[in-house]
Amino acid sequence: MRLARQLRFRNPSSPVSLSQLSALTTLANEGAMTPGALAIRERVRPPSMTRVIASLADMGLVDRTPHPVDGRQVLVSVSEAGAELVKAARRARQEWLAERLATLDGDKRDILRNAADIMMALVDESP
Repeated sequence: MRLARQLRFRNPSSPVSLSQLSALTTLANEGAMTPGALAIRERVRPPSMTRVIASLADMGLVDRTPHPVDGRQVLVSVSEAGAELVKAARRARQEWLAERLATLDGDKRDILRNAADIMMALVDESP
């Protein structure tokens, strides 16, 4: 659990919270979606996601456009600035993890590599 938190957020001076970064990352990975779909994807209530989106929009990190089919809906997408923030967060995580892995001896790295293969196989087998 602590490792997951460390990997999720490696920049304490970031202008966004963990929930905001998670929403941005989802949009960057999966593309534009409605606020309701993003709330489901992030496993939060729609009013909470509405607040997250509003704050991200205020910072210029997401764009909102009319839904092409349903005029009552909007689509939320990551802006150029939001995409850059996601990239910077990924770089920070990768650098941190690389530094930590470099402290391990070869045997421990082999154990982790084998464990990762097993976990990926479990993911591939899941419905």
